[in-house]
Amino acid sequence: MFRVLVSDNLSPIGLKLLEDHPEIELDYQPEIHKEVEALKSALQIADGVVIRSGTKLTAEVLEGQTRLKVVARAGVGVDNVDLTAATRQGIIVSNTPDGNTLSTAEQTIAMMMGLCRNISPASQSMREGRWDRKLYAGTQLAGKTVGVVGLGRIGLAVASRCNGLEMKVLGFDPFLSEDRAAEQNIELYRDIDEMLVQCDVVTVHTPLTDETRGIINAERIANMKPGIRFVNCARGGIINEQALTDALESGHVGGAALDVYVTEKAGANDKLASFANVVCTPHLGASTAEAQEQVAVEAADIVCNFLTKNEVRSAVNMVPISGKELEGARAYLDLAYRLGLLLAQGARGEGIKAAEIQYRGDVTSKPTKLITSAFTSGLLSAALDENVSIVNSCLTAQERGIAITETSTTEIGAFATMISATVQTDKREITAGGTTFGNDFLRLVRLNEYQLEAYLDGLMLIYRHQDVPGLIGAIGTTFGKHNVNISHMALGREKNEPGGDAIAVMNLDNAPSAEALKEVMDHPDVNGVELVTLPPAKAPLPWLGL
Repeated sequence: MFRVLVSDNLSPIGLKLLEDHPEIELDYQPEIHKEVEALKSALQIADGVVIRSGTKLTAEVLEGQTRLKVVARAGVGVDNVDLTAATRQGIIVSNTPDGNTLSTAEQTIAMMMGLCRNISPASQSMREGRWDRKLYAGTQLAGKTVGVVGLGRIGLAVASRCNGLEMKVLGFDPFLSEDRAAEQNIELYRDIDEMLVQCDVVTVHTPLTDETRGIINAERIANMKPGIRFVNCARGGIINEQALTDALESGHVGGAALDVYVTEKAGANDKLASFANVVCTPHLGASTAEAQEQVAVEAADIVCNFLTKNEVRSAVNMVPISGKELEGARAYLDLAYRLGLLLAQGARGEGIKAAEIQYRGDVTSKPTKLITSAFTSGLLSAALDENVSIVNSCLTAQERGIAITETSTTEIGAFATMISATVQTDKREITAGGTTFGNDFLRLVRLNEYQLEAYLDGLMLIYRHQDVPGLIGAIGTTFGKHNVNISHMALGREKNEPGGDAIAVMNLDNAPSAEALKEVMDHPDVNGVELVTLPPAKAPLPWLGL
């Protein structure tokens, strides 16, 4: 059974999905996020957690959470989760990007229309017994130019609705393709300043990051049309609140509609709310019954499917992959992981500076970023006394100044698929390459300049030697004398002819004694010996139970 903590209020339909799952034990404590120590304790016995905005998973809370594997945020924003800390702990963090798309897009359009038609102040005047028809004359949206900052799911949904209102739609997004923008009747800009100066209304739909915080600032506002209007139903802080306040006071900004704020609590935004041409709502973008049900179901599905099927969906700190895709990539993940372990042990005692992984052939159709993470996990786990997983390996390498790069080619060489890795240490470069036979058999086919075909599992004795008659028999005799059984042996020559330098890999059923190893090393034709320990054949991967 997997234990799942729900630490915020969650729609009953999402709770029922967790409760009815035969492999899930639900721990529903919607108020526990208010006590940090209680939350930390509850997480220590949880495999997964479903949160909303109330739960703050800080570095302090996540420290030492060795059992926790997955966090699912019932909503889009994950700024209440310390992603670096979670990744370092090997915890996958997912959000629910689809559940509240329509509700938030509708809120944006409602705010935009309410702002331009003065709905809120006009309604208030009626409550106060006035009939101020001339005072609250508005502006129609048809024919106006709207700038959409951020063209993700919600931004595109807003753009579609603005097109329906007969507005001219401009969009800023560094990643959306020009073809996709054209399909949506959006005039795409890569330079935000070029777009902003043309707009009558600007609506923002980006996550809050170091790049987007204050992206609408005093300088940009000053360069925009007098009377410009802003809508923010995304995250507080994307529009600089002080710059907006100053521009409202000066009259340069014609109005703003805000659903989100830097500080979200009663009284914190009184200054902005005091302007007659500002519409403020208390973060209602996803506050519809439909949206709350959808994000609850999506979050519950994410946790259940990860824990029981190894499916990684909507992850913000790992490559998303379905359970079926993950199973299809298992052999490549395992191969890369073992190559990392092999090279780490080969570089034992030497500082690792960088590693380059090359993918060739069929493997290039698989999630190579994930496979690179698997390699890096193997490379670091042998050297670091901490939990290094497929989730946190690349971050761990980066924090230690180890550059990890990858290259790919679809061209097929001697094998249908090939993964090669070169590790650069303080002293030298070490290269290993491997391939797969079927879904279960992994082979080491290159070690530095030598070509061979060795089993990539279990206990491996690797020795460099002179290619002379009688050596293999001598080593076999030595191991026989010391009761060491050899299960497989592979040889590789520097030249494709007798004589010269060579390498051998022996797979052993039991570990040789120090005395046995010394006898092998003391043979005059042996130039070096190392013992490498890899997982047994077909052993599950350590992070996801595959």
